[in-house]
Amino acid sequence: MTRLLIITLYSIIPCSAQQKTDNDTLVKQLLAEDLGTRSFLFSQIVESSSGKKVISFKKDITSHSVVQKQIKTSIEKVISILNQSNSPIKKLRRINEASRYFEDLLLIEIGKHPELSCSIPKNAQGKSQRSGYPDIRIEHAPTKTIFYLDPKLYEKTSKSSSLRTFYYEPKNRTIKIQDDAVHLLLGISHDGVDGNWNFLDWELVDLSTFKVRLKAEFQASNKDIYRKENLIESSSSQ
Repeated sequence: MTRLLIITLYSIIPCSAQQKTDNDTLVKQLLAEDLGTRSFLFSQIVESSSGKKVISFKKDITSHSVVQKQIKTSIEKVISILNQSNSPIKKLRRINEASRYFEDLLLIEIGKHPELSCSIPKNAQGKSQRSGYPDIRIEHAPTKTIFYLDPKLYEKTSKSSSLRTFYYEPKNRTIKIQDDAVHLLLGISHDGVDGNWNFLDWELVDLSTFKVRLKAEFQASNKDIYRKENLIESSSSQ
């Protein structure tokens, strides 16, 4: 099943092209492309940005079947652990903070299979990197097949929401896709009870036919906004 979400992609234009394109021309080019109405195959975006292929998931391939079954066993155990009354997630202020607990436990549980190794993906500089897509790298040792797994938490009532929940922002120095691989997303639903979340269902999604949109946006942080040279007046200076 194909799902349409929005992709944030800032480094799709090569550095050399960025240097040659003046700001005025670049802005006009972005507007002319009307990017908000266009969709792209995620597999094509991955190959264009990383040079690596996205392999379709097929249940009849042994390595794929082994990984699918181990993910199922692992996520069911992880949900059971994190739904317990003494779960550390119960003390968190925001559901986003719970993702790290799922990742950590999935790394352990998936890695228990004798044919599988499970780790944090390394970036282009060879350093293990938590932030950014994907979150988990799985290798089936007998066949050397690689799987990337990205766990995502979502409130069950928001499953049909059109709000952005998936992002892929490749950067030459920190891109984490270093292999031809099967790309999987593990969606985990919760009941939305703040501070006492209960995790419910899960779904495993093949991203090989997944479609995305590019959102070109100009951004700034608070550090950029509140610089002294931008300031007109402030109550703290009175």
